[in-house]
Amino acid sequence: MHAHRESLRKYRERAAGYDASAARTMPLRLRTIERLRLQSGDVVIDVGAGTGLSFGLLLDRIGPTGRVLACEQSPEMFAQAQARVAREGWEDRVWLHCRSAEDTRFPQRADAVLFNYVHDVTRSPTAVANLLAQVKPGGRIAMAGMKFFPWWSGPLNLLAWAKNRPYNAHPAELWAPWDRVQPYCAEFRHTSTQAGMGYIAWGRLHAEGGPPA
Repeated sequence: MHAHRESLRKYRERAAGYDASAARTMPLRLRTIERLRLQSGDVVIDVGAGTGLSFGLLLDRIGPTGRVLACEQSPEMFAQAQARVAREGWEDRVWLHCRSAEDTRFPQRADAVLFNYVHDVTRSPTAVANLLAQVKPGGRIAMAGMKFFPWWSGPLNLLAWAKNRPYNAHPAELWAPWDRVQPYCAEFRHTSTQAGMGYIAWGRLHAEGGPPA
């Protein structure tokens, strides 16, 4: 519960300026979404959707018959996402719920799931299990976020910690921030970004579905 309260507090403070601050990582957002290999008619989950910056990018790829299912626990961020959906006329194409990733129940199973800079969510085993149980067997996943530099970089990792701390309740868990999602996947790869301080990861869930053995 402490992590939830801390995360809510951090995003309450940053909601108003979030879109401007996220502009610099938009190329990474695009690269991550491309790893989902979305097709027309797909249903895709946007985890921790924030202000809805990914909605248009996802909708462009899944077409008029596709659907975005989004959850966001910060009321301040959620309000901006709601306003974006209404402004763009996406009410029939985006399902949006203000609830934690641990508790969200989507109205249908998804073909793919996007974890874009949602470090606290991917550090929660309960959230990961809940979300991935609602993706079809063999579904596609893509993740992006910050990570530590290699261990031999030493003091450079203080920079990664400092940059992650304003947004997340678990800023020290950056050695392999994908390691709670990876066991659910039959295929999984990751690559470094931002000179080693960031990552993109992608893969497919096990075809038989269910939690890891």
